[in-house]
Amino acid sequence: MKPPRLVDLSGLEAALQTFADERDWNRYHSPKNLAMALTGELGELVELFQWLTEDESKRAGQDPATAQAVRDELADVLMFLVRLASVLEVDLDEAVRQKLAANAQKYPAGDSTPSR
Repeated sequence: MKPPRLVDLSGLEAALQTFADERDWNRYHSPKNLAMALTGELGELVELFQWLTEDESKRAGQDPATAQAVRDELADVLMFLVRLASVLEVDLDEAVRQKLAANAQKYPAGDSTPSR
């Protein structure tokens, strides 16, 4: 029996495909362009936290304007990530499962060292 999906983005993937189809944007959605757009959106997310202290960054969700900006940028990052995976025919659920298994081997439970 196949385990339940950890990541099910099929609805979002379909919505993004429809969005691109309706605007004739598929010709622009090469892996290179989508990766660059994803990087740009991630940069916009990082910029929201750039000059905050650790404590200020933890409270960013308490300011309504900042919280909305963070939500918007997280949504942009997710949408470009899902679109890139779709164009490259990457099953994100399988990719996450494989990466979690690899991380479990690399970083055993009880070992608090974040990297080796």
